[in-house]
Amino acid sequence: MFFSIATTHRPATDLGFLLHKHPDRLHEAELSFGKAWLFYPEASDERCEAALLLDVDPIGLVRGKGQADGLLDQYVNDRPYAASSFLSVALNKMLRTAMTGISKERQQLADTDLPLEAVVAPLPLRGGEALVRQLFEPLGWTVDLTPIEAAGASNGGLRYGHLKLSGLGRLSHLLNHLYVLIPVMDDAKHYWVGDDEVDKLLSRGAGWLEHHPAKELIARRYLRNRSVLARAALARLVPEATAS
Repeated sequence: MFFSIATTHRPATDLGFLLHKHPDRLHEAELSFGKAWLFYPEASDERCEAALLLDVDPIGLVRGKGQADGLLDQYVNDRPYAASSFLSVALNKMLRTAMTGISKERQQLADTDLPLEAVVAPLPLRGGEALVRQLFEPLGWTVDLTPIEAAGASNGGLRYGHLKLSGLGRLSHLLNHLYVLIPVMDDAKHYWVGDDEVDKLLSRGAGWLEHHPAKELIARRYLRNRSVLARAALARLVPEATAS
């Protein structure tokens, strides 16, 4: 799966300071389910782009689980390539400091709305293009979505898309929007969802989720449709609404 983020702010190479990743280096990270690389396909004063490539090990996903019905389905699925909670974990691993909005060298820039463009592919479209727009457009991002038909889609299979977001905004805001909303689009997570996921949602959604018109849907899907957790999240997110 592939994620990239770019800016045309000048000098565009300041993106490296905001991401805390030098444009001249290849950055690698080992993950429990595979490996991630961050590199810069383009790094000039006019435009700078950082790309995150995630390689998910499909055998590693089921290693140690033992025999179970549908084991073949566990190996043969879209998890190694579809943008999902695996990508959110990789974003947090590689760009955790950038997501906080902290930049020792360029704090003023980190606090500034910049011309940004992000690409996610392939993105599961569980809800279709209308849901993608419902999630991202209220946050101020322009949505450019190219559908990708998966094999068997005509028989009820999943559909995917090549998503490009563009607009003016803080880099940390865009990264947090994607961290939360990628698994919302996928409507699944690769790990157990417990009470700590409520804290993650509220932390990454701080400053925007409470105002989002689809906050109930976002909370429900992010928390894997566990209604108790979703209600707890919404109660903390909009306490006055719960009290009424």
